[in-house]
Amino acid sequence: MAFADFPFDSSLPSFITHTEMLEYIEQFGRHFDLLKYIQFNTMVESVRPVKPSGDTQSVTWEVKVRDVENRESGGPVTSHYDAVMVCNGHYALPKIPDMDELDTFSGQILHSHNYRHPETFKDQSILIVGAGSSGMDIAVDLSPHAKQVVISHWKPRFKTPLPSNVKEVQAIKSVGKTEVEFLDGCKDTFDSIVFCSGYDYDFSFLHPDCLVDVSDGRITPLYKHLIHQIFPSLCFMGISKRFCPYPHFNAQALFFLAALDGSVKLPTEKEMHEDEAKEFQIRLDEGLPHRYAHDMGDRQWEYNSNLLSFIGAVQHKPVIEKLYHQVMRCRTKNILIYRKMKFKVVDNDKFVQL
Repeated sequence: MAFADFPFDSSLPSFITHTEMLEYIEQFGRHFDLLKYIQFNTMVESVRPVKPSGDTQSVTWEVKVRDVENRESGGPVTSHYDAVMVCNGHYALPKIPDMDELDTFSGQILHSHNYRHPETFKDQSILIVGAGSSGMDIAVDLSPHAKQVVISHWKPRFKTPLPSNVKEVQAIKSVGKTEVEFLDGCKDTFDSIVFCSGYDYDFSFLHPDCLVDVSDGRITPLYKHLIHQIFPSLCFMGISKRFCPYPHFNAQALFFLAALDGSVKLPTEKEMHEDEAKEFQIRLDEGLPHRYAHDMGDRQWEYNSNLLSFIGAVQHKPVIEKLYHQVMRCRTKNILIYRKMKFKVVDNDKFVQL
């Protein structure tokens, strides 16, 4: 999904490659002359609040950075800022289940984070652990090259057809030197295991004084999954999971900027904490596990709308949500062909499938 004020090139297919997505982002930066404001190849080593007389509302931020291309040229550079937006994503610290038996496996073990080329696994028997987006996509990507691909997961059986050499089994019970046993009693031998088991958040650059807690996939204390309740000049962009990225980022950025420039007044710290606790309790009451604290899914549209309404901003076009749901339905129905489909937005409310 494109930024609202910068549509994709009409010549592109509906499902673009990562290379085309990168080019789109670079075009966006050039079009709005943003590149001059960005300091590339820079690693943030530390972010720390500087509090005048204990006033958490008017802190400044001490940020230490280092040039990654010239690591030996000197120490970190320290600067001070009025606000900090943490936008480091959450797909860089792979999470692999703690299984002692993995040490006995003689084949290759890797995380989807390190998966690059399917040809590397030619004629192998591959076990995919996890059936989220990465697990499903990698399984399909491997199928023309691998001998067989087995997807181990705990979800209901897929509705989509799969390649003839791809099958699904239950979760892992035990792992041996080459053999893996599953909870349903099935056993099979594998050359490689690919864990598609998600990622952990990584805020190792935040000083303890930032008062950010990460526990079992939940980041606190955040108002609207975004703004630090104690230090409202600190925000965390895009920590949510399962959402349409750019409309989500757009709503969050506009909301935070409106709070920064005083266009809107945030609730009190106590009110923000109560709002966070209430929203989290709703998830628990629905039976969702603790780690789903920032999961969006169908919630994302009301969430985006509420943020934009709060600041009086223009709402996203209804066609975005409609098209998103249609693509999800097509993917669920047939993961093998949905990327070949073509869609065209007709107006703010309608789209057609070509």
